[in-house]
Amino acid sequence: MLYNIILVLIVLVCILLTIVVLLQPGQGGGLSGGLAGGMQGGAGLGARRTADLLSKSTSVLGGALLVLSLLANFAIDRGGTSESAVQESGVEVPVQQQNNFDNSSQSPSAVPDMPQNQDGNNDAGGSGSDGGNN
Repeated sequence: MLYNIILVLIVLVCILLTIVVLLQPGQGGGLSGGLAGGMQGGAGLGARRTADLLSKSTSVLGGALLVLSLLANFAIDRGGTSESAVQESGVEVPVQQQNNFDNSSQSPSAVPDMPQNQDGNNDAGGSGSDGGNN
């Protein structure tokens, strides 16, 4: 329940943050330039105040998004299990051998064996008697 409330707040903050960022002036102009240019006599919000308001609201909304995201992480209902997914699946961890440096007889080689002819020679050589169709 708490997670759903935090999730709704995160969505609202994201929408507001998107609107505030889009309202900020770019290289030149923007909402602050349009408001200041449209009003005569400097009444109301000027270009400087609009930019300051949008900048501060961007910082506040960004901080709120960060805090809400961290709270949502702790509010997730994990179902009461204290084991990891690996522990729940029953995968056994292999036991490491101590002071045994000769493992060649216990584990198979990672390199595959070379195929053998009937004569006992391998076929990997390029100069064999395989017909030689060049």
